[in-house]
Amino acid sequence: MRKEVMFRLLTVLAMLLAAGVMPAAAADLSILRQGGVVALMRHATAPGTGDPFGLVIGDCSTQRNLSDEGRAQARETGRRLREAGVEFSRVGTSQWCRTRETAQLLDLGPVEDMPSLNSFFSEPKRAEQQTRETIEAVKAMALDKPAMLVTHQVNITALTGVIPRSGEIVVARPDGDDALEVVGKIPPP
Repeated sequence: MRKEVMFRLLTVLAMLLAAGVMPAAAADLSILRQGGVVALMRHATAPGTGDPFGLVIGDCSTQRNLSDEGRAQARETGRRLREAGVEFSRVGTSQWCRTRETAQLLDLGPVEDMPSLNSFFSEPKRAEQQTRETIEAVKAMALDKPAMLVTHQVNITALTGVIPRSGEIVVARPDGDDALEVVGKIPPP
């Protein structure tokens, strides 16, 4: 019985390999190496949802911050991207502490603030304007190498329709119609 199950599993695996089916992360890393895309990463794991009342940009004591697990997750993601030879033209981030720390721990290059990537979770009326500003910024980027943009779930969902997990990367490209087309996802480690 056990041999029969193992045989069936190996047969299915062989069929998938023969059909050219690759694990999602490997396929998406090759997409990043081609350029012409942007990597939209939700910040690494930070306990809770939203932010405490009285958030002050630049004062991490007023915000939700990365856990030790989140810090390890960001470092591992950066290590995997560097090991795969993916180079980024720029690393942009929201001004929230958890996104800045994620971007810094990725260690993919100098980190620059992009206010359009700031969370609008507590101010949904800003969603349309910030989404438009982010799309315009992406369209203006030279994407011969991909750009890494570290932001929040609400921003990525507004840009792509995808609800990413903490530390997940949504790979997208400008589609010419003032929108971004999703071309892949890279799961968190």
